[in-house]
Amino acid sequence: MTNGLARSSVRFRPASFVGTLVALLLGAAVVVACGTLLQTGLTASLETDRYAAAPVLVAAEQSVKIHRKVGEDTETVEQATPERARTDAALVGRIAALPGVAAARPDTAFPLPATGPTPALTGRGFAALGIAGPADTLVEGRAPGANEVVLDADTAHAAHLAPGANLTLTAPGGTASYRVSGLAAAQQAGPTAWFADATADRLSGHPGRIDAIAVQPRAGVPTAALAAQVRQAVGGEARTFTGDGRGAVEHPALGGARTMLMALGGTFGGYATMTAVFVVMSTVALATGQRAREFALLRAIGATPRQIRRTIAAEAMLVAPLAAALGILPGLALARWWFGQLVERGAVPEGVRLAVGPLPMLAAVLACTLAALTAGFLAARRPSRMRAAQALGEAAVEPPRPGWVRTAFGLVFTAGGTVAAVVATALDGATAAQTALGVVMCFMLAVALLGPWLARAAAVVLGAPLRAGGAAGSLAADNTRANARRLASAITPIVLVTAFCGTLLVLQSTVRHTTGENVRAGVTADHVVGATGPGLPAGTARRAAGVPGVDTAVGVLRTGVVYENAGRLGSAPVLGVDGDPARLPKVLDLGVRSGSLADLGRAPDTVALSTTMADALGAKVGDRVPLWLGDGTAVRPAVVAVYGRGLGVGQAVLPRAAVAGHVTAGYDSQVLVADAPGADGAAVAAGLGELAGAAVTDRAGFVAQSDKDLELSGWANTVMAGVLGGFAAVSAANTLVMTVLDRRREVALLRLAGTTRRQVRGMMRWEALLVAVTGLGVGAAIAGITLVPVARGVADSAPYVPPMLALPLAVGAVLLCLGATGLPVRALLRARPAALGAVRQ
Repeated sequence: MTNGLARSSVRFRPASFVGTLVALLLGAAVVVACGTLLQTGLTASLETDRYAAAPVLVAAEQSVKIHRKVGEDTETVEQATPERARTDAALVGRIAALPGVAAARPDTAFPLPATGPTPALTGRGFAALGIAGPADTLVEGRAPGANEVVLDADTAHAAHLAPGANLTLTAPGGTASYRVSGLAAAQQAGPTAWFADATADRLSGHPGRIDAIAVQPRAGVPTAALAAQVRQAVGGEARTFTGDGRGAVEHPALGGARTMLMALGGTFGGYATMTAVFVVMSTVALATGQRAREFALLRAIGATPRQIRRTIAAEAMLVAPLAAALGILPGLALARWWFGQLVERGAVPEGVRLAVGPLPMLAAVLACTLAALTAGFLAARRPSRMRAAQALGEAAVEPPRPGWVRTAFGLVFTAGGTVAAVVATALDGATAAQTALGVVMCFMLAVALLGPWLARAAAVVLGAPLRAGGAAGSLAADNTRANARRLASAITPIVLVTAFCGTLLVLQSTVRHTTGENVRAGVTADHVVGATGPGLPAGTARRAAGVPGVDTAVGVLRTGVVYENAGRLGSAPVLGVDGDPARLPKVLDLGVRSGSLADLGRAPDTVALSTTMADALGAKVGDRVPLWLGDGTAVRPAVVAVYGRGLGVGQAVLPRAAVAGHVTAGYDSQVLVADAPGADGAAVAAGLGELAGAAVTDRAGFVAQSDKDLELSGWANTVMAGVLGGFAAVSAANTLVMTVLDRRREVALLRLAGTTRRQVRGMMRWEALLVAVTGLGVGAAIAGITLVPVARGVADSAPYVPPMLALPLAVGAVLLCLGATGLPVRALLRARPAALGAVRQ
């Protein structure tokens, strides 16, 4: 019987299931998109090119790992290193002595900017020649000596260079003239220069450390046996890679990309899935509640509560899997667009493929089906258990108040969101930011459960203004008070749009505003010398200080550190300063709160922290703080100063000597220059422009090379707001259309009682405005409660709401409500009242 009832409901009343199908389809699309990104992060790999001929590689772990206790279990927390991690060159001899090893070649790479006739090159030690295979060999001349270099044949011919020619090259370790001693085979990886191994070690900027060791076996030694020998020889000093794992060594950016994809697909995906399930349950509950009259009639003719519940379950099993399956293709399209944008912005290396698998699709179908089943059961629980006469009465007249269980849970979630927001005020920025969406979700669940009470309060508060709108406004005020549940169903999605979009977008606008304020107030340099290539040559700050009219020149090397906070790992941008730290305030006013930046010069193991970092580490001046430098090297520098202007500038400042050997390329990013009193600024800029590889700008140049993560996180927040906001907006429109179409009989009775079409449309418009105003007000309140502690922790400021952000959001919500209400009303008013009232509900 129940299956027949379910099939008949879907077949003969398809309109009542359209709203449910739309919500399920959109929910499945969001789950599939986020799940696909998560799966890609878990399985992302790149094929090896340079190391294809070496079956075994030895390299450092490209991440920082810590272990923490979670109950009785131990959990490993991992964070990709901001720079390339390297291993000890002494391992080469140990590995080469193994019985199964035919050759162990050290490999290291460092960028060489274009100079004269030569393009930008990659510098390597001559021992690395041969790693790419038997064809990777010297084709002319001889191996390089102390002041010699070998070029690849294609580069040499293009630059019209031959063995015996001289050229000047700049490396992280210095600039010098070299004689071309020979030519090597053309390189698929691009223009390359090989130096004598001792020279390359010095020029790389990280002496004694190498990128990787390519290991080749003796004849007859299988890869597994070779890897076992090597793994035992290196112990815990490095990792051994084989197969696809070698791609992570050749492309170290893969680790950061995987972390980001897992964060997007996992963390954001979790909230997005919760939102999708929340919206689906809300829509299914609304659709089920609108059929209370049908359930009452079924009870009147003898249907048991169990049969009604089984009918709802059968309907969910008919509609939910189909709707979820229809959402798979849009979800995959969203994932492909999202992933393509990440590749285009450099957050994911080219060559990584989007992993499309069945698990996200199955998860979407399962989540939507369970959400539909749960919502249907909960919505039909009350009418299915009532006596037939009582059910008919409640189907005609809305219950006076929500049930006490629903109200109690709503109050619990309200208290939970409030407590979480209060606790967030005592947390540091990163931890507080992680609580933001959780606080929003608590309040959203509270709004969903307490919606009828909220709608009644809105009707009371806005009732008087509505009645001032004439007959249409008076009708709207009476309707909203009498049908609070219906109004609550329409308000909740608007609250969802406002709260989620407001939180994400205002947080980003606050970060951007504070960044701009910090740069405007903090960068006091008259000129910013930037690089035209991979970086500024060593000694650029010293040479800039010698330009006539220059008072102070401080070099800045941008890198990053990893830190631990509350059992989690995070990364932060830092500055390595070259020169006298006491003169740093002349070009960079960081707003020191305590300590002195001049003390950075007393020892390499010192650090100045922003207030955000100091709070995260629980540190003050005089403390030693645990950090990992860019390549994962653990250090414990002493805090000598705490400053306020960190966002957009740098969350920590260290001496350049402390970080130069732990970066991918040891070039300064910029040199900040202050003019001497009375100096001609134009003449100074012209003199600085004559420095090799330099481009002179103003403060805008500092911003252009400031923390790239801010730009990426800003874009990610905007996309997340677009995904969640778009989903919630369509769901809101869907809900509004469903509520209007369910009012056919009401509209027919109003028309038969003498109400004009214009008055009906006016009534609906006033109700739509009430929904929009209430939803915007409650959503803004939730966003504000969430944002105050987060903005204080992340940006050390109050939330910044630009008018051009708040106005479009408010206008959009109002137009959405008016459009989703006005269009179906016009469709209803086209029919004759008598015919409209006879239409099957």
